[in-house]
Amino acid sequence: MGLSTTHLIIFLVIIVLIFGTKKLKNIGSDLGSAVKGFKDGMKDGDKPAEGSPAQVAEKRVDNSQAIDVEAKTKQ
Repeated sequence: MGLSTTHLIIFLVIIVLIFGTKKLKNIGSDLGSAVKGFKDGMKDGDKPAEGSPAQVAEKRVDNSQAIDVEAKTKQ
């Protein structure tokens, strides 16, 4: 009950007639770049993040000169 070779060829011809070769080429290149981006993202996931707690603590700003303001709502 599987697909035979002739069924696959007919299916591919219909797809090419509907979409055209240029659009199929663009879809293929977009899909390839998406897969590449996903793989690069997975590789970057193994590295420690730049915003780790130790690094964030070092970058804290001195709040001694900050002005604390309390907003009041109108009624």
